[in-house]
Amino acid sequence: MGLSKTLLLGFIAGVTIVLGLPLGRLRRPMPSLKLFLNAVAVGILLFLVWDVLSAAWEPIDGALGATHEHTGGLGPVFGYGALFAGGLAVGLLGLVAYENYLTRASTRRIGPGAMSATERVSGVAAWSPARRLALLIAVGIGLHNFAEGLAIGQSAARDQVALATLLVIGFALHNATEGFGIVAPLAGDVAPDGSLRRPSWGFLLSMALIGGGPTFVGTAVGHGFTSEAVSVIFLTLAAGSIIYVVAQLLGVAAKAKRSDLLGYGLVVGLIAGFATDAVVTAAGI
Repeated sequence: MGLSKTLLLGFIAGVTIVLGLPLGRLRRPMPSLKLFLNAVAVGILLFLVWDVLSAAWEPIDGALGATHEHTGGLGPVFGYGALFAGGLAVGLLGLVAYENYLTRASTRRIGPGAMSATERVSGVAAWSPARRLALLIAVGIGLHNFAEGLAIGQSAARDQVALATLLVIGFALHNATEGFGIVAPLAGDVAPDGSLRRPSWGFLLSMALIGGGPTFVGTAVGHGFTSEAVSVIFLTLAAGSIIYVVAQLLGVAAKAKRSDLLGYGLVVGLIAGFATDAVVTAAGI
């Protein structure tokens, strides 16, 4: 399959992330609805953690099987294992360090010994916690979607048109649910005066570009370049970052003390993730 048609497949797979974005502009969501949406997002993200870690483990599992059958050495096992551990650590701890930096930068003291006056900074550090969390979710999903794009590009490059088409359908369904995961924290974002903050369409589209754009880029890269090592790196980076975000969202849910809404939302999110994955499984991946 030619590059232009392959890129079209990557665009279709990635653009569906915008379908869930309008939920971020709900005018006045009820507190219970906000908590439920947050829990659904956690369920979707938990599925993604399982999805990316299982895919990243496959090369290690294959290398271990080759060692057991005496058809391969321990080199690939340690090599892929190091990439797995390194990507997971960087993805998780990198976001921890970045969030700590933003927290410090959001209210810098002016001058030595200044205790009360603060200087408000611009950029991401000036965003509300909900918007920052949405950005972190988009980054984690974007890393995951780059790896998905690699799979689409590689299948198309081998002229496996039917497989590439099924992958696009499955990943497009995935991305539709992932868009909802990005905007869920924004449903109840409020300003210090208690007024509701509604994200602009420009902000939502920028989150869609961060989360869904890598599918297109990964498709272009995968069409001309195949590397299991690169896939492992991006999958584990995604897993680490998503695990961090899940911990943040669970903290929000814990403060509300509504275990019933958390349970219902988790079930809905997990089922949605596995249901959309069924199409990809049907393709033999």
